[in-house]
Amino acid sequence: MKGVLLFDIDGVIRDVSGSYRLAIQETVAHFSKWRPTLENIDNLKSEGCWNNDWQASQELIKRHQEGIGGLSDCTPSLKEIEKVFSGFYFGGNPDGDSNNWKGFIKNEPLLVDQTFFRQLVLHGYKYGFVSGAEAPSAKFVLEKRLNLKDPPLIAMGDAPDKPDPKGFLLLASELIEGALGLEAPVIAYLGDTIADVLTIQRARKEVSDQNFVSLAVAPPHLHGKENQVARLQYENDLRGKGADIILQNTTELLSHLMDLRSVHI
Repeated sequence: MKGVLLFDIDGVIRDVSGSYRLAIQETVAHFSKWRPTLENIDNLKSEGCWNNDWQASQELIKRHQEGIGGLSDCTPSLKEIEKVFSGFYFGGNPDGDSNNWKGFIKNEPLLVDQTFFRQLVLHGYKYGFVSGAEAPSAKFVLEKRLNLKDPPLIAMGDAPDKPDPKGFLLLASELIEGALGLEAPVIAYLGDTIADVLTIQRARKEVSDQNFVSLAVAPPHLHGKENQVARLQYENDLRGKGADIILQNTTELLSHLMDLRSVHI
């Protein structure tokens, strides 16, 4: 085995501009009558501590209330936000039959296909996923849409939210089937947020002699020509927080596989 590649899901495996991010917008609008832009959401997530979209929605509502002179104690609870958010995103019982879902989750373009993962295996890499998405959502895209069999996964609730590296380190250890450290193969993580990059920075502090590589890509909604300046700024922010390699898209990773083992040696 040459190494382990771990992936975030949202913005890396699937485009969530019209699903999770839209659910944030609709949820905030439901409670506050104000609709945040994608830029508002990007700016919040650039702080590196709002990986959970329920908490991000709550924080956007709170800041808006405070900005118009309202009372922050009027902010809805996470339980209230989760219920509304889930209605927009799943449009049905998250633990029920996905065929019955009517929400935004049905409108997520895939950013990779099954062939991409076959190529990783052929090149000698194991892969897995560390995501803040709910388990039903993550499994839906990995198992039902990409037809991956029993993909190694850390989802919401399986570990503390990123940038805490516990879930990342746990899955990495399981995949290398041994101890992390100098003798272990390279472990890379591809994400699209500051929290993803900081996850690697914190993992390095916990296992300083392990070769970790931080890969990053700007989310799909920034890749249009009209968003070129915003995308470049976003990529600069990722690089400034410690991303080792910035990809133009997820599949470009295949052309960097030979580079991974030498990034931090």
